[in-house]
Amino acid sequence: MLAPAEPLLDHLARLTDARGLFEHALGDVPRPEHGYCVDDAARALVVVCREPAPGPAVLRLGEQYLALCVAAIVPDGRARNRMDTAGRWTDQPALGDWWGRALWGLGTAAAHGPSQYRERALTAFATGAGRRSPDLRATAFSVLGAGAIVGRASPDAATARATALLDDAARTLHALVLDAPGDGGPGDLGPGGAWPWPEPRLTYANATVPEAMLVAGSAPGHEALIARGTRLLAWLLEVQTHQGHLSVVPVGGRGPGDPPPGFDQQPIEVAATADACARAHDLTGEGRWLDGVALARDWFLGDNDVGVPMLDPRTGAGYDGLTPLGRNDNRGAESTLAAISTLQQARRLGLT
Repeated sequence: MLAPAEPLLDHLARLTDARGLFEHALGDVPRPEHGYCVDDAARALVVVCREPAPGPAVLRLGEQYLALCVAAIVPDGRARNRMDTAGRWTDQPALGDWWGRALWGLGTAAAHGPSQYRERALTAFATGAGRRSPDLRATAFSVLGAGAIVGRASPDAATARATALLDDAARTLHALVLDAPGDGGPGDLGPGGAWPWPEPRLTYANATVPEAMLVAGSAPGHEALIARGTRLLAWLLEVQTHQGHLSVVPVGGRGPGDPPPGFDQQPIEVAATADACARAHDLTGEGRWLDGVALARDWFLGDNDVGVPMLDPRTGAGYDGLTPLGRNDNRGAESTLAAISTLQQARRLGLT
């Protein structure tokens, strides 16, 4: 299968109604009974803001995703995640992944989105960026949004909060990775390190962690994170490559000594790999990171452990998981956004 010249947003539009983005689908049919989540709306907002020339229909989609992300941030900076089709929040504000992803989406919209998105996104980002999450993934997602805000180089309150968030996150990442004992335990990147990951197991969206290290390394005094982030990403790419193709962590995770392949493989892991490799290429210009983006693209096109495409090229839908027997035929929001995001990175870097 050839990669489409332009990532299609048809299925994403089908999953979206006047209130938000449906989380799940049965086959390619949305399942409204499961409602919406900010995790998906934030990812969708990033995807819309990456489009180089979004038309009116895409801009309307982005307005809906932005509205949900803005509404999710409560005055004390925490975020809600789940909403039903009547517009009622069904959970309590917290600082989980959805908080971090909301900041990622809002920061991206404020820095790179269409002009009509920016003020609302910036205000909501500034509110959320006053908080800190104890969770590694939530922190990593928030760093991506903060990095986009700081990249604007505008001396305003949101930039000050983003800078503080980056500095605090960099300290956290130093403690997790740089300051770990060199005894082969979690965090050791020395020659004797058998397991260099800062957690006992690889879990999900793993490449977001080294990508956050690359972004946080822009904070003054934390430049060493860039070199360490590229080394950790190179290791992650190596352990998730099998027989020349990407073979990502299965839904149950992967620990030391677990052989590839593992199932079910999740598209979110592939998209995170593409994003992190694209970021590393932007920072270093090294061709090996283009190879990483190409591996992620090819996983969706069928160069994977089962040899089946994980993308519907007619609609832009992504399939929900790669199983030992083929693919999960459901095409929900997370998987579709993972496919679109990966193809966007490949297009931006001239790999389509």
